[in-house]
Amino acid sequence: MKKTNTRRISIIGSGNVATHIALAVYSAGHTVCQILSREYDHAQRLASLVGAQPVNRNDLLRADADIYILAVGDDALYDLALDLSLPASIVIHTSGATPSEVLKPISRKYGVMWSPQTFVRDIAMDYRHLPICIEGCNESVADEIGELAVSFSDSVYRLDYEQRRWAHLAAVMVSNFGNAVNSLAQQTMQKHGLDFSMLRPLAEQTLGKWDYGDLRAQQTGPAVRHDEKTLNAQRRLLLDDPKLLELYNLMTDIIQSR
Repeated sequence: MKKTNTRRISIIGSGNVATHIALAVYSAGHTVCQILSREYDHAQRLASLVGAQPVNRNDLLRADADIYILAVGDDALYDLALDLSLPASIVIHTSGATPSEVLKPISRKYGVMWSPQTFVRDIAMDYRHLPICIEGCNESVADEIGELAVSFSDSVYRLDYEQRRWAHLAAVMVSNFGNAVNSLAQQTMQKHGLDFSMLRPLAEQTLGKWDYGDLRAQQTGPAVRHDEKTLNAQRRLLLDDPKLLELYNLMTDIIQSR
């Protein structure tokens, strides 16, 4: 797929994902027509970054855009499907877990443009390295969504709904679960007067293992070595924190059983 003509795009939502999608398509030369958000000040703030018109009611959304991107929570998609009618345009949502068919009542041309990435509104991103997973209700729509995606990203994948569900689950493990465990480690270090930054090189080295293939084969630590003395000593350290001890035992069992 090659970059084609620029598109007129309106975005529904003003949160983390909406912000970065708006900036990504704007930086690729597309026209962002409107930003729709129930919170007008949020719509106004994002609209000011991409030269768009801010609106805060569905009835103010014009029907003259080529593509509408619904960057909202999963539950809100179902509500919008009852309120919007944009039969002449392509309508896209950005959810990893919701079927594209939720958009059927809005338009006969619908699809998905989802990224397995964590977004923070005020942290800049290199959109050319942003992985984008696309799906269309038919081949023609998929091609058009793909053309939009490649205009700002070099990593575009075609996934059907079943593949996207599994990719989303794996992304939750990598990002949300991984961050939760790192947060527990941070709290543990701080609780005992230790500088958490000393573990950053370890985290970076661990991430670097991605470049060498099978992560399971690169597992290290007392669990994979079956070092019971160390494992039991660390369990004793966690006796006052049953939840953390439960997590420690579960992760140890996962490592040893696989």
